[in-house]
This record gives sequence, C-alpha cells and structure tokens, in this order.
Amino acid sequence: MTSGLVALVTGAGSGIGQAIALRLAKDGYNIALNDIEHHDGLESIEKEIRIMGREVIECIADVSKEEEVKNMINSTVEKLGSLDVMVANAGICLTKPFLESTLEDWDKCFNINAKGVFLCYKHAAVRMIEQGRGGRIIGASSIAGKQGSDLLSIYSATKFTVRSLTQSAAMALAPYGITVNAYAPGAVETPMYEKLREDFKFHGSSRLDELATGTPEEIAALVAYLASKEARYTTGQSININGGRFVE
Repeated sequence: MTSGLVALVTGAGSGIGQAIALRLAKDGYNIALNDIEHHDGLESIEKEIRIMGREVIECIADVSKEEEVKNMINSTVEKLGSLDVMVANAGICLTKPFLESTLEDWDKCFNINAKGVFLCYKHAAVRMIEQGRGGRIIGASSIAGKQGSDLLSIYSATKFTVRSLTQSAAMALAPYGITVNAYAPGAVETPMYEKLREDFKFHGSSRLDELATGTPEEIAALVAYLASKEARYTTGQSININGGRFVE
C-alpha cells in the first residue's frame, strides 16, 4: 500500500484515464481527477474512490493552458498534501487523410496531446523537485507514436512527440530521482476507439477491425507498475502494450 501518496490523472473522466485513476486508488493513492469540465462520469469515479477510503478531488482544467495546469497542480498539493505521480493521459484523436488535414487540425491536436503533456511534465517536475523526494511522471503515447498512418498522420505526430519528450525529460530529471515513462497502447476498448473505428470505416479502411483489442484495466496495470517504487530503474521508456503488434 502507498498510504499518503498522491496521483494526479488528466483526462480521468472516461476510458483509460478512468481505469488508471481507479487502479491507483486501489493501490492506495489519494487521487486528483482532471478533466476539461465537470460531468456525471467524473462524479461517479469520485464516488467510487471515496468508497475505497481514499481522498479524492476534482481539478477541472484545460491542459493546453499553462496557468490552468499550474493551478491544477497547486490545488492538488494544497488539498491532498503532495504530488507524487503525474499521469498525463488527456488526449484527443483526429482521423483524416494526410492530404485533407489542415493547420487547424494540427494546432488542435498538438495543443492537447503534445503541449498538454509538456506542461504537465514540466510543472509536475518543478513541484516534485521542490518536494525533494523524487516522483513518477507518466505520459500517454500510442502504437501510433511508433508507426505512422495516413488516417492518423497528425495524431501520430503528437504521439511521436510524447516519446521524444519522455526521453528528454527522463534525462533531465534523473538527478532528482524522478522517472519519466510513457505507455504506448494499441487498440483499447474505449469510447474513443469505437469512434476511431467508425471513422476508419468511413474512409474505407477495415484496418482497426484486424487488431486485437485490450482493456483500459490492462493499460492501467502497466501504469500502476510505472508508478510503483519497483520501477525506480525504468525511465525514458515508451512501453508497447498492444497484443503483439510489434512496432518500434
């Protein structure tokens, strides 16, 4: 058990983020739940975590805005006492052929998936360094961050960015006892994946139907390991979890 430690999970209102928040609460962490707005799903997760006997707060924030990220982290520390694990999970997925993609699409996706991860990594690290006892920073990459795709060209670029940022941050933060890793899932059974599959079919591709799917709970189990003290010697990695779709 990890009584007294605090984890902040962005995009915690559904899907993989929800599973991560619940798993870390089960492992003994007090939890700060982030999403861009309050909704019934977030409230339901909060109730589940309270039933487990953990402290839990909501931190409503847009992760693409620096001041909101700072406020989210400050609120977590003020209300729960520390920040020990940051999971930068929030993200969006745009499905569009490369030649039809626009600069607006680029900015929208990079603002959340890349800038948002950068801001969470940086400001979580600043707080962890101030605390002086190390920490765990974990981000959301993807199978698309290891292999490009026409229909996911911009999304894929954001997830490649998370991989490189994770490596760089790991090198910068190692002297402080802070590890930085990312999880790189394949197809996972979430509402986002169901929409993605429909988008692929719309564009005449059955590629996603050919992939084995995982569950959010399986991704959360990997994140739980990366958050644990046993993962002290693992840093700078973007770990595949994709049912055998071996890409690098």
